[in-house]
Amino acid sequence: MSGEYRSRVERKQAAKQTKQKKAKKKRGRSWLKAIAIAIVLMIALGAIGGVAAFAYFVKDAPPLDEAKIKDPLSSTVYDMSGKKVAELGGYKRTYISYKDVPKVLENAVLATEDARFYEHHGIDIVRLAGAVIANIREGFGAEGGSTITQQVVKMTFLSPKKTLERKAQEAWLALQLEQKYSKHEILEMYLNKIYYSDGIYGVARAAEYYFGKTNLKELTLPEAALLAGMPQSPNRYNPYVHPEAAKKRRDTVLSLMVKHGFISAEEAEKAKQVPIKSMLTERKKPQNSVPYDAFIDEVIKEVTDKANVNVFEDGLKIYTTLDQEAQSYVEKLLNSDQRFTAKKDLQSGIALVDTKTGAIRALGGGRHRDNIEFGFNYAIQPVGQPGSTIKPILDYGPAIEYLKWSTAHILVDEPYTYSDGTPIRNAGGRYAGPVTVRNALTWSRNIPALKTFQAVGKERAKEFANRLGMGFDEVYEPYAIGGVSRYVSPLQMAGAYAAFGNNGVYTKPYAVTKIVFPDGTEMDLKPKPKRVMHDYTAYMITDMLKSVIRSGTGQSAYVPGLELAGKTGTTNYGKDGAKFGLKRDDVPDSWIVGYTPNYTAAIWVGFSKKSETATLGDREQRIPKLLLKDLMSHLDDGSGEFQRPDSVVKLPIKKGTNPPKLAGKYTPESDITYELFVRGTEPTEVAKDEPEELPAVKGLAASYDQAANIISVSWSYDEKTDDTLFEVRIKDEQGHTETVTTKDLSVTVTNVAPGASYTIAVYAKEGERMSKPAITSIRIPGGEQPTAPGNGANDDGNNHGAGNGGTNGNNGDDHGGNGNNQNNNNGGNSGNNGNGNEDRDNGGEEDNGSEDNGQGDGGATTPTTPTTPTTPTNPQSGNGGNAGMRNGSRQ
Repeated sequence: MSGEYRSRVERKQAAKQTKQKKAKKKRGRSWLKAIAIAIVLMIALGAIGGVAAFAYFVKDAPPLDEAKIKDPLSSTVYDMSGKKVAELGGYKRTYISYKDVPKVLENAVLATEDARFYEHHGIDIVRLAGAVIANIREGFGAEGGSTITQQVVKMTFLSPKKTLERKAQEAWLALQLEQKYSKHEILEMYLNKIYYSDGIYGVARAAEYYFGKTNLKELTLPEAALLAGMPQSPNRYNPYVHPEAAKKRRDTVLSLMVKHGFISAEEAEKAKQVPIKSMLTERKKPQNSVPYDAFIDEVIKEVTDKANVNVFEDGLKIYTTLDQEAQSYVEKLLNSDQRFTAKKDLQSGIALVDTKTGAIRALGGGRHRDNIEFGFNYAIQPVGQPGSTIKPILDYGPAIEYLKWSTAHILVDEPYTYSDGTPIRNAGGRYAGPVTVRNALTWSRNIPALKTFQAVGKERAKEFANRLGMGFDEVYEPYAIGGVSRYVSPLQMAGAYAAFGNNGVYTKPYAVTKIVFPDGTEMDLKPKPKRVMHDYTAYMITDMLKSVIRSGTGQSAYVPGLELAGKTGTTNYGKDGAKFGLKRDDVPDSWIVGYTPNYTAAIWVGFSKKSETATLGDREQRIPKLLLKDLMSHLDDGSGEFQRPDSVVKLPIKKGTNPPKLAGKYTPESDITYELFVRGTEPTEVAKDEPEELPAVKGLAASYDQAANIISVSWSYDEKTDDTLFEVRIKDEQGHTETVTTKDLSVTVTNVAPGASYTIAVYAKEGERMSKPAITSIRIPGGEQPTAPGNGANDDGNNHGAGNGGTNGNNGDDHGGNGNNQNNNNGGNSGNNGNGNEDRDNGGEEDNGSEDNGQGDGGATTPTTPTTPTTPTNPQSGNGGNAGMRNGSRQ
């Protein structure tokens, strides 16, 4: 029974579980079906929405104008005021048809740009997906996503701006182009339109320009690969300017040709071994009538790099920063022989930018370029090592930025070596000992610069420099004085220095503000400004660089009334000089970079070729400074000034103090220098100085006129100024003193007593400063003679109180001298043994003695200026505290 029961129960439970499972399966199928339906609906809605969006975008697409396909549109260049400057395009072109294109070139182009060109109808979904995967796997640029047909459409009708609207219009027009033209015709259009840098467009002209080949059938595999790879970024892969980048791009094309089966791996490897330079012919200079070609060269570079368009064919309106007046003057300076010598191969480059915005106002690409256009541009191409112009960028700028050094910071200029033990020298081989940072930069001392670089550390120095556009991969100790491995351009240096003049804000120099495409689309090409340093760093470097121009190595560039800061620099050959028969210290490059609140200019002078004559003499080394002076005098109206920010404190410092001390009340003006400190780091200790002593008067003489009963006192003084006063002190033998102050060189003493002796001391005074006294004595005839005559007054400044007989109660030094032998006679009734410091605060309170008991302080009374001094009275012996003895400490 129990077994049957269990069986029935189990059968019921099993049946129940079966029903539950069937219910769950039904519910699961229902959910899956609902999800599937939802996905299908979403896809359908997405497709409908996509079609609608595509239709919306292409409704405004430009028409497929065949004239534009066949004939390129010239581009117009405008200056900073919107005035037309030049028209680019319309030159004689070397047009080729498809039958002239060799298979090696066609295969290289197809492998690089569109391997399925003959399989799609203008849009290649497979290629688009493959390009995404290739770029992820092999790196950006391995393959492009657009077909050759799409690129022809983009170059002909549309702006390169990457928007959904432009991509939709590009696809729509590509489909239409494929319907109207054959594949061979479309490939022909592409090969005749693409840009190849240096103003070269079309593959036929490029083959002639780079390889000297007018017949495309003569192209080799590595040459075809180079031409196929350049259009991705023509200037970046220009083999004359960037041979390493060009080789890397050529080799990428060869690898793509292997990948798509056009060549074997062995053929590719053999082609990769061919050096780039061995493929190239001598660089040619395209001839045309474009004005300001050095500036236009930069315009073309910026537009092609940033917008990836062909300025010679795409019908652009290009708005630039060009100041035509400044550009004309720069070219005039370079082509004039007023500053330049006739030395062989002597060249120069000038870059002028707006200090506040970074806008390029003028570019001087070289000397005597009238018949050469788009040649080597000495303003924008790397031309040489920067020399000492690098010091604010790698040394002193970082020291202020990171270490908050003041301009009074002391460095010792002494024999020194690099960390590896190699000696470093200053120019001239001399050492200055302890110098301030300002002095070190003003006179471009190398040893303090290296010490500053070491204190900052190379990583922070590199970081600071690269924020100013220097692009250093690594920096080493020789970089501190300009011995960099990578050459720099004037434009690069102008951009870096402009940041110092612009309160620490850097803007990469630019020549193009915007471009307008034929369809009206605009593209803004202005770079964004960036704060790259604190305002205190910018201002303090600027203030020191003003010292360079006013009183340092850049004095030849000084322009009165102009806020001009700058830094000079020269380089030397070092051990490489022997290759050209030159000495180590011979100079191949001379620089100056200078700036005002309005303009920044970098000027280089050097040689187009290194040879046994390629060394700059003293006169040629001064050329950049004189050119800067000419340029700034002509262009800058002197408006604006470098405003000191609140983060900077300017203080008077006593010269030579280390650490710096504030100048004291008595610090001579000649010992004071005004230096800058980052707020919060300024010194508080004050230098302790005594007032500087003035020279003593000369020729002091006193004569007695018996008829008039007066004493005439006169003297001379060679150092007399409008602020000079003379204090005359007349003391009788009783110790009574009368003081007279005058600007004249003489005084008269009236009502003198017969038989009396007078000692006369004359001091020169200017404010707090005072001279030692000149002293003379005179005895008036008649009267009763003293029983013990004195020894007479000494004229050495130490004993002018002597000789007053036994009644002189002063045993002190009237003028603050040695205080010895004031009372040589020690007469009988000496009333006082006072301390007679007349011109020092050596007394106590105002009344340091008693009139009644005759114990005065022996000093002079407060100076007065009576019209006519009266004869001192003759108090009785013992009244030494009267008149001249009372207020000794007041003086």
